[in-house]
Amino acid sequence: MLKRYCFFNKKPPHLQAKHTHIYHCPTPLHRHLCAQLFLDQTPIKKMAEIMKVHGSALSTAAQRVFACLYEKELEFEFIPVNMAVGEHKKEPFLALNPFGQVPAFEQGDLKLFESRAITQYIAHGYADKGTPLVIPGKQMATLSVWMEVEAHQFDPVASKLNWELVFKPMFGIPTDNAAVEENEAKLGKVLDVYESRLAQSKYLGGDIFTLADLHHLPNISCAMRTHVKKLFDSRPHVSAWVADITSRPAWSKVVAMNK
Repeated sequence: MLKRYCFFNKKPPHLQAKHTHIYHCPTPLHRHLCAQLFLDQTPIKKMAEIMKVHGSALSTAAQRVFACLYEKELEFEFIPVNMAVGEHKKEPFLALNPFGQVPAFEQGDLKLFESRAITQYIAHGYADKGTPLVIPGKQMATLSVWMEVEAHQFDPVASKLNWELVFKPMFGIPTDNAAVEENEAKLGKVLDVYESRLAQSKYLGGDIFTLADLHHLPNISCAMRTHVKKLFDSRPHVSAWVADITSRPAWSKVVAMNK
């Protein structure tokens, strides 16, 4: 027989069979709390396990994760990785990400890498917190399309431009002007598609801000500090979208991490 137990007793039998029944809870409130505690232990466990992000505040990939955490209003611990001395290419960081790239994410025994995988875990796992960021039902399919567009169409060219125009000068490396010209033309074509999409909806995934928009923020923020800004400003719907998403309080907190 399965033992029947009230979670307000002194010795909770955590190792009981998962079909244990709630019994002898003295009031409706007790019964409600008992049922919630018993039926879903996972959120309680997640709340107790602090999220840790290993990376650099300068990393556009890490910034993607920070933005998601701030949008969800979740507490986390930022563990800086000194990339200048190659900490990301040696242990103990390689135990978190064998590819030696930031960020890496920990929560209890869960270890993740790849920024977009991390943001999706956070957005789905904490759907009831902060900004929704994902959409239930069929609309999620459209949202997923634009997340893929960001990863495979926008990010490659925007990242190359930011490397040439922002990060190379920062590290004292000469800019490759031919690479800049080539990728400016490619980015312009991508933004033409965005202009058409944003003429139909306020955000890429629909009428609310989601991961599809959030994932763009780090590279857009970098690009807007260069002459590439003209490519965004010259397209009215893209320009309005950029102004909207870069003014979000959560993104302001990410920007402040580098001040």
